[in-house]
Amino acid sequence: MSLGRYACRRLLLGLVQVLAVLVAVFLLVEALPGDAAVALAGDNPDPARVAAIRAAMGLDQPLVTRFGEWLHALVRGDLGESLVSGRPVADFLADGLPTTLLLAGLTMLLLVPSSVVLGVFVARRAGGRVDRVVTALTIGLHAVPEFALAIVLVALFGVELGWLPPTALGADPLADPAVLVLPVIVLLARPLCAVTRLVRAAMVDALASDYVRHARRLGLSRARVDYAHALPNALAPAVQQLARTTDWLLGGVIVVEAVFVIPGLGTSLVDAVAGRDMPVVQGLAVLFGVTTVLVNLLADVVAFRLAPRAGSAA
Repeated sequence: MSLGRYACRRLLLGLVQVLAVLVAVFLLVEALPGDAAVALAGDNPDPARVAAIRAAMGLDQPLVTRFGEWLHALVRGDLGESLVSGRPVADFLADGLPTTLLLAGLTMLLLVPSSVVLGVFVARRAGGRVDRVVTALTIGLHAVPEFALAIVLVALFGVELGWLPPTALGADPLADPAVLVLPVIVLLARPLCAVTRLVRAAMVDALASDYVRHARRLGLSRARVDYAHALPNALAPAVQQLARTTDWLLGGVIVVEAVFVIPGLGTSLVDAVAGRDMPVVQGLAVLFGVTTVLVNLLADVVAFRLAPRAGSAA
């Protein structure tokens, strides 16, 4: 199958997945406990006032009708307005997106080269002391939850030693990058362990393959065999793992932003859930879900492009 045909098929599947995400987001938000109208009415609300708020919000309409209206507005780019502040949901996304993108982008920028270099370095020494030490460290570090690692780093480097800001409270992460050091380390730790181990395993398999042995018999240098022939084959599964890492970052950034008080999309989502601000919750969930689908689509296409190249080298 050609790359173009595969990309078209994957794009059609991605559109179906996006529609499924929209349906799932709407139904899950509707299933959240509590009533937004009651929350907005305040303490000891009058039933008539609650009914009026429900009518004004359209909550008295059938579920299918509300979903159709929400989907129609979404297609037009209208994410609705916050029930708490009255601001457009798009404004919440615009306010928090730059910080979240900076945090996730820095993590991915460091993750890709460091995991590939470390994975290849260990694979070329498979079975040795370095391999055993790195494997043990990555397994142990991967088992530490993000919030636990964040608390340890804050206590050690932020409070005890005072080397780095413990939180971003009152600071602008775009103007003061030092507040992002600890959050990036926390976000980087687990995916670095996972991708490094995957690259190592794929590289070990590639180095033991027939086409690599044939390249060695032809007298090619070890560096050329490893990096020009074995490495492309090892990168195909790593690309898909990086896509799954992006999915994980969308969830991990919520925890990290909450712990370090970073004003990003994760903090906005936590505040919206606490305040029963359903339009904001829906808008952020749609953004996270659609991003996940698009990143996985791109990763599948890239992995498809890399795999035939590796296969042809055999």
